[in-house]
Amino acid sequence: MNKNSEAFLCELLEAPSPSGFEGPAAGVFRKRLEGRMDELIGDVHGNTIAVLNPKAKFKFMISGHIDEIGLMITHIDDKGYIYTDQIGGMDPALLTGQRVKVMGGDGPVFGVIGRKAIHQMKPDDRKKNVEMENIWVDIGVDSRKEAEKYVAVGDPIVIDVACRRLSADKIVSRAMDDKAGAFVVAEVMRALSRRPLKISVIGVATVQEEIGLRGAITSAYRVHPDAGIAIDVGFASDHPETDPKKMGEVKLGGGPNLHRGANVNLVLEKELAKTAKQVGIPVQVTASPRGTGTDANAIQLSRGGAATALISIPLRYMHTPVEVLSMKDLDACVKLLTEFLAAHPAGRDYRP
Repeated sequence: MNKNSEAFLCELLEAPSPSGFEGPAAGVFRKRLEGRMDELIGDVHGNTIAVLNPKAKFKFMISGHIDEIGLMITHIDDKGYIYTDQIGGMDPALLTGQRVKVMGGDGPVFGVIGRKAIHQMKPDDRKKNVEMENIWVDIGVDSRKEAEKYVAVGDPIVIDVACRRLSADKIVSRAMDDKAGAFVVAEVMRALSRRPLKISVIGVATVQEEIGLRGAITSAYRVHPDAGIAIDVGFASDHPETDPKKMGEVKLGGGPNLHRGANVNLVLEKELAKTAKQVGIPVQVTASPRGTGTDANAIQLSRGGAATALISIPLRYMHTPVEVLSMKDLDACVKLLTEFLAAHPAGRDYRP
């Protein structure tokens, strides 16, 4: 990955975007595409829709959701401590001891999620599961009145961690799920802007996926694609306490993860695999016998239906503040989609 693309990836990952509050990350995404698209549209829901060759009859949609999991303020007590509920889903045990950033009305407010010192815990307390009602955020104030100068009920919160390189190709951050997919969409659209196209390609950074595929539902209805591919992250099985017999064998650096199952059109699946072979991109395959719970599900079922596929980027430690992936896999996803869409004929019968 070149330095320019890596800088864009980290800027996208570090921009806060809990479901329903995706504005900062959406702004980074739009800035990356400005001046290169035939159309660049923001809708009332918050989706960003980039269009190339809009007059072509055949419409192909690619999507990656730009929202992330987070927290929301539900209560501020008399001493100024903040209590929260989850936006999306995470293990509450991962929250204790974290630094956080509140998206306050007048700008970011920093805080910590505290926990009673281990010295003060009874042996039974140390064994108890952490629950959301036992978690509080400390922003360093002494009263509710002082806290309310900076934050309010309903303000969203993200874990305050930076994007970091682990090794030559591994990178760690929160919100890889699924800003990694949104990154791929942006880079594919930039690459295709320099290529002749026989079809219209619509790249969408969707919102509110973590709370029910909501942005994909509305954007797919608007785009009305003939076919679509969702780019999301998928579970890697190359770390301890994972079972390949249940999850399949998926490793970081092994290439894009293609899926087979009810949510994936048979013709589209074969054409993607054929392109990967032609351009020398290794791929991994996962069995997905039901709806996938990704944007692909919403695209497939929109209006009269669309031919869909899902490409997953192998990811370790999903829905934690330390999600890890390989930038080689990101580059391979960009290349696969760019070559597939650039070579796509003006029409294709995707009926199985």
